Amino acid sequence: MDGFLNLNKPLGFTSHDCVAKVRRLLKLKRVGHAGTLDPAASGVLPIALGRATRLLQFLPGDKAYHATIRFGVQTTTDDLEGEVLQSQSAAHLTLEGVQQVLPQFLGLLEQIPPAYSAIQVQGKRLYDLARAGQTVEVKPRSVEVFAIDVRGWQTGEFPELEVAIACGSGTYIRAIARDLGNVLGVGGTLAKLIRTRSSGFDLCDSLTFEALTTQVEEHHFQVIAPEQVLSHLPALVLPNEIARRWCQGQKILHTPTTETREPQCIYSEAGTFLGIANQVDELLCPQVVFADPGAIEI
Repeated sequence: MDGFLNLNKPLGFTSHDCVAKVRRLLKLKRVGHAGTLDPAASGVLPIALGRATRLLQFLPGDKAYHATIRFGVQTTTDDLEGEVLQSQSAAHLTLEGVQQVLPQFLGLLEQIPPAYSAIQVQGKRLYDLARAGQTVEVKPRSVEVFAIDVRGWQTGEFPELEVAIACGSGTYIRAIARDLGNVLGVGGTLAKLIRTRSSGFDLCDSLTFEALTTQVEEHHFQVIAPEQVLSHLPALVLPNEIARRWCQGQKILHTPTTETREPQCIYSEAGTFLGIANQVDELLCPQVVFADPGAIEI
């Protein structure tokens, strides 16, 4: 079983929990995931099965979220899972005032990750250091936010803003909530997060664990083929005799019609996905061989 699963991660599960449960359900050893999703968040978690785990690095980095930001509250984790550091009324905020500062969070940004995150500093993850009471300097990271669209506004002592956010890989929505609250002078934290898109997978097409269990028990679960997920990469069809040599790990002489530094999806004449190649000068070099050479007819 080699391919992908579009999982709708439930609240309370770590991404590792989900991998372990999928491994048990499908009776597979090789299972991985793309794009860690916090336990307090739900939504799209791309899962790779079997040999597809070697393709995770080639998935597109686009992500989209539906987030609820609560103003007037600051926490240790920048979401409601952490201890409250400060609380103050933000009843004076208006939607119009918030909308005026949202453009500051669009485009290329230098973002400081939350203290409780999986980023490593000096070989240790930030959340492990934070739990041990150690304070370390976290350097800003370059991230990109493509769009922030307001979807709702709730007034009160601690008003809440609902937004849809489209962003690149590595962007922390918790950090956006924190920084937006700081710009407004009241503090902010993430109250709710749903990932609606990740690495080309959409929430509307995702499977819950309940649905996955039913499909497995009824023997009609089907993996998502790699070529569906990697359609953003350029494709190259090789003659079968050359394709077999390429699948055996040989570098193939190939003069590209256009200059490309991107990885390429390699296919046989029959349209079978064979793997990923890199073009180095005039050589087509195997990077990930997905298919068995013996499966190619000559």
